[in-house]
Amino acid sequence: MRPVFDEKDLARYPFLQEAQAKIAGSELNRLESFLASDSGRRIINLAADRLEAAITIPQRELEDHFRTSRSQNVNALDLLYAYGMARLIASCINDRTVIERLITYEARRSSFFLMNDESDETAEADADKRDAVATQLGLQLDGDTVLVPLAQYIEMVAGLREPLWRLVNREVSGGLVRVYATEFEVLLRERIRVVIRARGLPKVPAEVCALLAPAIERLTAVHQGQMLRNLGPIDESRYPPCMAALVMALAGGANLTHMGRFALTAFLHTIGLDITQIVEVYQRAPDFDIQKTLYQVEHISGRSGTEYTPPSCATMETNGLCVRRDALCERIGGPLGYYRKKKGSPPSAETLSGSSR
Repeated sequence: MRPVFDEKDLARYPFLQEAQAKIAGSELNRLESFLASDSGRRIINLAADRLEAAITIPQRELEDHFRTSRSQNVNALDLLYAYGMARLIASCINDRTVIERLITYEARRSSFFLMNDESDETAEADADKRDAVATQLGLQLDGDTVLVPLAQYIEMVAGLREPLWRLVNREVSGGLVRVYATEFEVLLRERIRVVIRARGLPKVPAEVCALLAPAIERLTAVHQGQMLRNLGPIDESRYPPCMAALVMALAGGANLTHMGRFALTAFLHTIGLDITQIVEVYQRAPDFDIQKTLYQVEHISGRSGTEYTPPSCATMETNGLCVRRDALCERIGGPLGYYRKKKGSPPSAETLSGSSR
C-alpha cells in the first residue's frame, strides 16, 4: 500500500508529485495579489532566508544547518511554498552560481531528511516513505540494493569524484548498475539534484520580478559579498598574463577588440570590481565613449538579466588573446582559475616587479 505523505513530508520533499500539486493549487498561482499580502511577504522572507543559506553555508556545514532548522517551529505549508518562492526569486536573479547553489541546497536538504527522519511513525512506515520517494525519483529498489539504469547512473554520478563511483568499479548487469544500501544516501542526493535541475526554473514576468525587487537586491548583494570573500581582496599583481596585457594595452592608449573588451569586463566583474571601477579602466582607450562603455559593462555584468563569466583559456587562445603564458597557465583552464590560484599563494618577486605582464 502506497504511504500517504503529510504536509511535513511535502515540505521536506518538495519535488514530489503531491508537493507540486499542492503548490499548483495554492495562492502562488495568483502571484501579484499573493505577494502583496501578509502571508506573501512572510513566504518571501522565508524564501530569501533559504536562498541566503544556499549561497553562504559551505556544503560540509549543511547537515548541522538542517538539523538546527528541523527544531524550528515553522508551518510546514509555509516551508513548501517558500521552496516555490525561492525558485521564482532565483529565476529573477538569473545567475548560474546562485541557481546551482539552490539546487545543491535542496538536494542535500531533502536527502538529509529522508535518511534522518525523526517522525512519530514506525521504522517500517519511515522505510515505506523512503521507498516511495525513491520510486518517484525513478530508483528501483531490490532488497538492500538499488538498481539504476546505466544512462541514468552516468548522469547521476557526473559530479562525483570518488573512484568508487566510476563505472569500472561497479557491478553492471542487464543494463543496470547495482548500488548498495551504504551508498544510497549519496545516490539519492544526486538523483534529487538531477530531477530538480531537469525541471528548470519558471519563467517569471518582469512585473513579478519587480515586486520581488527587495529580496532580489538583498540576495544579489549577499552573493557578491560571498564572491569577494571567496576571492579575497582584489590584487592586480595576481592578474593572469592575458588580463594584465589587456589592462596595459588600455593604459597605453590602445583600443581592444570586441572579444578583448568582453573578456576583460567579465573578468573584472567576477573578481569584484563594480561597474564604475570597470568603466574607469577603459577611460584611456582612444575610442572611449562613456555611454557606450557603460552600456556594454552593465550588459556583461548582468544588468541585462544574464551575468557573463570570463572566457576559457581555449577561447582566449582562439581569439588571439592568450599572451605571455607562464607555468601556472599550463595548469588552469581559464583566467579566473589563474587569479584564484595566485590568491592562494604569496606573490613571486617576478609578479611583484611586474615583469610577468
